[in-house]
Amino acid sequence: MRGKKKRSGFEKLTMIVVWVMIVLTLGGVVLAALQPLNLF
Repeated sequence: MRGKKKRSGFEKLTMIVVWVMIVLTLGGVVLAALQPLNLF
C-alpha cells in the first residue's frame, strides 16, 4: 500500500452496503433457525 489512498464516497457506500447485506443475511438465518422454537 503505497501512499495515502483517499477513500472515495463510492467505496465507502459500497462497504456500507456490503456490511448491511451481511448483517441482514446473518439476522435472517438466525431468525429462521429460532422460528421453530417459538421464542417470538
